Amino acid sequence: MKIKIIGYAIIAAFLMLSFNMKNTGEGVLRIMYAKYAGKWHRALTFRQTTERYRNDSLKSTQTWRELMLYPDKLRIDIEPFANNNTIIFRNDSTYRIGGGELKASSGQGNDLIFLLGGMYSYPIEKTMEKFKVLGYDLTKAHEDTWKGKPVYVIGANDNTEKINQIWVDKTDLYLVRMIEYNKTGKEEALFDDHLKLDAGWTETKVHFYIDGKLLQVESYFDCKALAGLDEHLFDPYHYVKLPSQ
Repeated sequence: MKIKIIGYAIIAAFLMLSFNMKNTGEGVLRIMYAKYAGKWHRALTFRQTTERYRNDSLKSTQTWRELMLYPDKLRIDIEPFANNNTIIFRNDSTYRIGGGELKASSGQGNDLIFLLGGMYSYPIEKTMEKFKVLGYDLTKAHEDTWKGKPVYVIGANDNTEKINQIWVDKTDLYLVRMIEYNKTGKEEALFDDHLKLDAGWTETKVHFYIDGKLLQVESYFDCKALAGLDEHLFDPYHYVKLPSQ
């Protein structure tokens, strides 16, 4: 009987620990990190159809070619590719290339590189710190449902809070929704049609909204997970031209 009591106590303690982990953003991130750190692909390449909207009307459609190198590099080549018009995100900066030459730069990176896989390239404590810098309250989390599936919500205790939050599929632990509030208003991104790539995932459909208005729709194709990419491809000061196909 005593052995059974001890066994029950161990099970109860384990269940309580599991509940507590899922009850905070930090706890959910640790679950995600345990599943994917060291297993997520190091690089990703794909093409995408980019549709831009204004006042709910389609204004333009382009094809972009994208190269992503975790944890903090993204290159976007915009058609026609022979014109060498490129946007490079590197660390916390953005560089705009026109005709193969650097035209402008700004001190603003792309948070999605981190949120969509870059987080697994850092030690866990640095990942936690970067989430806090991005404005996520890791003491908060709750469980919810998104498009009929259970999710974890990191950064908010309920749906009434107007604060930064990410929604994560409870089973496969990939990002399905991001909400950020800043000085200009509310930004929202929805990530759908996930594709399994080795041990990780990529979304293949993304909708972006500003204050509830549709801004952009992205559809990915030719998605490939890679072990790495040449870092020179992301150097705006020594621009590397890619084939125009």
